[in-house]
Amino acid sequence: MRTLITLLFILVFFVVSLIMFPFFWIYSKINKKKKDMLCLRIVQWAFKVVLFIAGTDLVIEGEENIPEKGPVLFVGNHRSYFDIVISYSLVKDLTGFISKESVMKVPVLGMWMRRLYCLPINRENTREALKTILKAIEYMKNGISIFIYPEGTRNRHPGELLNFKEGSLKPAEKTGANVVPVTTINTEEIFENHLPWIRKTKVKVIFGTPIETSSLEKEEKKHLGAKMQEIIQNEVSKNAAL
Repeated sequence: MRTLITLLFILVFFVVSLIMFPFFWIYSKINKKKKDMLCLRIVQWAFKVVLFIAGTDLVIEGEENIPEKGPVLFVGNHRSYFDIVISYSLVKDLTGFISKESVMKVPVLGMWMRRLYCLPINRENTREALKTILKAIEYMKNGISIFIYPEGTRNRHPGELLNFKEGSLKPAEKTGANVVPVTTINTEEIFENHLPWIRKTKVKVIFGTPIETSSLEKEEKKHLGAKMQEIIQNEVSKNAAL
């Protein structure tokens, strides 16, 4: 029943979105920043409804570490499609997610993502991936936060993170922005571990202490990905019994 109701809500939201998009275009000509924030709040509301229908019991730790204003680079582990739903519902300011290209090709969803400064990345094409990272740097210089999953794909190995790609942390290194580690625990139990059904699940999200990249030594910046992986891996290991 949860799965059916969730799908119905998403379908209705997508249909209503097509009616709203022309209004957003007009509003952007009047006040682009307010239009951006309106889009963010609407999507956050929709994601919170999805989580409510799914029966997700969300436990948040370190909420005080979520910045009120950007730009910051959020770095997280990736176990489920619901990681994005959960994380996006919690950010406080405009934040673009770096996502694989196929997600942004989904009708209506891709239109929302482009309006919210999300960026597609092709991990198989180094040149195209570099363009995405450079665009992320540009966004952050303009005050927009970025959320990235440096493992590069959803991790299907319980308890162990995939190696973080150091290049993923370049937006913070090049802008001097703070980096916030975000650990999600048990999200795969919402959906992926029992496809195609959505199940009621307890999930924990841990926002770690922001790291000031501007105060790091050059060598520390070069290995920032490894440092973030260590921080998030420690949280995953500590919360394995959730």
